Amino acid sequence: MATQEVRRPYPSPEREAADDGVALLRYMLLMRFLEERAMNLYRQGKVPGSFYDGFGQEAVSTGAAYAMAPEDRLCVLHRDLAAHLVRGVEPARVLAQYMGRAGGITRGRDGNVHFGDPSLGCVGMVSMLPDMMLVATGMAMAFKLRREPRVALTWFGDGSTSRGDWHEAMNWAGVQRLPVIFVLENNQYAYSTPLSKQFAVDPVQRAGAYGFPGVTVDGNDVEAVHAVTREARERALAGAGPTMIEAVTMRMHGHAAHDDMRYVPPELLEEWSRRDPVERQERRLAERGVDVEAVRNEVRAEVDRATEEALAMPMPEPSQATEGVFCEGEAVPLGDGRPVR
Repeated sequence: MATQEVRRPYPSPEREAADDGVALLRYMLLMRFLEERAMNLYRQGKVPGSFYDGFGQEAVSTGAAYAMAPEDRLCVLHRDLAAHLVRGVEPARVLAQYMGRAGGITRGRDGNVHFGDPSLGCVGMVSMLPDMMLVATGMAMAFKLRREPRVALTWFGDGSTSRGDWHEAMNWAGVQRLPVIFVLENNQYAYSTPLSKQFAVDPVQRAGAYGFPGVTVDGNDVEAVHAVTREARERALAGAGPTMIEAVTMRMHGHAAHDDMRYVPPELLEEWSRRDPVERQERRLAERGVDVEAVRNEVRAEVDRATEEALAMPMPEPSQATEGVFCEGEAVPLGDGRPVR
């Protein structure tokens, strides 16, 4: 089992800038290079179904996940691959998951982006958005009832804020003052529907109506996302309740691999391409004296090794298709020693 790499936030801004800044870049690069490789595998017919990526949104999942502690729980969505990587999921297992191999996170028993390793504190994705809002709220309710100093966090898209279950989760979290963080990935489009046709008020303003703060952050600045999430976590642990974070970003690829996104004005993509989160962090670190090219080469080599390992993994045995699908027997311990519950 992989060692969890996620850490508690450093108290020193200087050390954060020196150490965490490089780690944040590394996870964003790892997400981007893995998804690029997966897209190539998809085009080769090795990834079944369609494929969903988070190109251009890497800072949102990286910054938020990196601010959380091992005992916290993350409800991760399909454009938030970096969250799995921060928690310690090996790249080869991710690629194997995409290809339905036996070595994937769900061992070939679920869709290519429907996965989560509970031993690392990640909840498997429910694709009917924003159902993971309700899952995170329920987990936070359990933490509160047990008086455990833990926080739940989930991501969701702007389109999901128009659904009733989103409002139910917001209301219950506010009423109960739960230790939960809601991260809105405001990526400008709900499939092909632009923001202007989705709602009359920015969703972050709705948080106040449910009794807790809503804050907006530049979703393409990974260090800013990390900082605001850390503050929200500290607030939750202090008993002050939930926080909604609106990370303003852009979905630079189509809704999925089958979507040519012709509905997006080219000038909008050009504007956001100049705000690329990976390039932004690279420039920042280069100014601090970091050898950015060395980091890129290291991550590229890691993805190459992971690809070879994943391609060598066998497909699952059809006779074992129902094993591990339903809960059977006794609970098994999680990676932090807590029972599954």
